[in-house]
Amino acid sequence: MNLIRNVADKVLSEMGSSLSYKVGTMIEVPRAALVADEIAKEAEFFSFGTNDLTQMTFGYSRDDVGKFLPIYLSTGILQHDPFEVLDQKGVGQLIKMCTEKGRAARPNLKVGICGEHGGEPSSVAFFAEIGLDYVSCSPFRVPIARLAAAQVAV
Repeated sequence: MNLIRNVADKVLSEMGSSLSYKVGTMIEVPRAALVADEIAKEAEFFSFGTNDLTQMTFGYSRDDVGKFLPIYLSTGILQHDPFEVLDQKGVGQLIKMCTEKGRAARPNLKVGICGEHGGEPSSVAFFAEIGLDYVSCSPFRVPIARLAAAQVAV
């Protein structure tokens, strides 16, 4: 953490600028979620990479998932494509646990997600329910994300 701040301070000084910023991390693998309390001792924010976290939690290869996921969906093994609708029972619980552990170590920890789940209404509602601070998604999903967040807030 000191290395990052020292470099940033040096660059800002050289440019004659100042900037308020936070140093944090992406949480994209299950192990990072499991040791969130340790990570939060240093990180000022967590941003969940939900696409990678989904892939790693399910153990799916993105190269191969297209071969079997349609079968899983058509036979009812899965109700939704987990890359489109957050798997709240698995990936969602990892995110919830990680957020709780992180905030136990750093109460003011900012937590959000970065991924297509940030533009899917039921996923946005889940993120709000567990107390995340923000969602980020691709531009074409922003109107959906805003509507979903507004519906949760009402």
